Amino acid sequence: MTKKRIERPRGEFTKRQLSHWQRQKKRQRIIAISGLSVIAAVIVLVGAGWYISQYKPLHETVIRVNDTEFSMDYYVKTLKFYGEGQSTYYMYSLADEAVRIIEQNELVRQEAMRLGISVSNDAVDEQLESRDPPLSRDYRDLVRAEMLITKLHDEHFEQEVPVFGEQRHIMAMFLESESQAQEVRARLEAGEDFTELADELSLDGLSEKGDLGWQSKDVLTILLGTPILSEHAFSAEVGALSQPIYDEDKAKGIGYWLIEVLEREEDEEEASVQAMVLESEEEAWEVRARLEVGEDFATLSEEFSQLAVAEKGGYLGLLAPGMMTSAFDEAVFDAKLEPGTLSEPVKDEAIITRGGYWLLKVLDKADNRQIEDADRDLLKAKALNDWVSALWDNSENIVESYLDDEKKAWAIERALKS
Repeated sequence: MTKKRIERPRGEFTKRQLSHWQRQKKRQRIIAISGLSVIAAVIVLVGAGWYISQYKPLHETVIRVNDTEFSMDYYVKTLKFYGEGQSTYYMYSLADEAVRIIEQNELVRQEAMRLGISVSNDAVDEQLESRDPPLSRDYRDLVRAEMLITKLHDEHFEQEVPVFGEQRHIMAMFLESESQAQEVRARLEAGEDFTELADELSLDGLSEKGDLGWQSKDVLTILLGTPILSEHAFSAEVGALSQPIYDEDKAKGIGYWLIEVLEREEDEEEASVQAMVLESEEEAWEVRARLEVGEDFATLSEEFSQLAVAEKGGYLGLLAPGMMTSAFDEAVFDAKLEPGTLSEPVKDEAIITRGGYWLLKVLDKADNRQIEDADRDLLKAKALNDWVSALWDNSENIVESYLDDEKKAWAIERALKS
């Protein structure tokens, strides 16, 4: 009897084939899962690295002003706003100033709110759009602070500054030494013109023409950067010419060097130098005379010199042409000045010194004269600055920075890259 052959339906697998296929699918699943696990692990590692190195530092609180906190991201954006397009060196010099800007802006905002003064978001956005080029909303707070300061100046302090006040019509000039001031005073007493002499000799930009016009006491102090002349002007008699008035703090664009070349390398154009800067030619000759009779250069330098290295005895080290002013170079590298000898006073109009003598004449006075708009703007600016300074001095304000040098460097690098 012939056995009937049983045919399997097409498409069915044998047990062996099915087992092989299942093993193959299992391996593929394992490989796929393993691959996904590796990818997931990589993503986690990359994400963790990004979180630790970028996200977390940017969202860390680095400044606090009372109850308001500022993140590292905010600090970076402030650096970028004020340092856009600047060098790395400039950015490092800006690091501490940016901290102070953030702190001060917030102190001003909080105090202005207490006064009922604010700037709306719409006004800020309009200002951002008006800039060329337009600014991102990232800088909204910084622009708001600028607008708020202007609003305080124009509105709040408009009410704080008087429209009328006591004033004097003043003639003045600023001279370098007492002997020069006495000489010029004698010429004025003999009938020479105050304006012409001031134009020729005065070392203060405001008094170059002699006539300072009508001034209030506070405005005169602001314009001259010193209270000395104001104090004398408002106590002087009308028409009287003052004696020389010494002002130790007033800056002027002139000074006098006394230089000693310790050693000079002619071939390499270098010289080892000690020097001091004096406030007047008269003082320079007096100090030179004391040096000539044997007094110590370092001691006199520390007592009289206005040079930054006076405490080091005036020693400037090894210098080459171009490292100092042209007047200084001409003296140091002049073969006539032999090493070990002291120069005569060297006049230098490229340096700043402090100290000099005023001559003052009050032409007229008024007890309640209207203050000019430009002068009122100066008084409003001063009142605003004093108000801001008081915020820093208020012990109730809590201002803290958690930025160290390492964090500042990180922020600078971030700002430069962005």
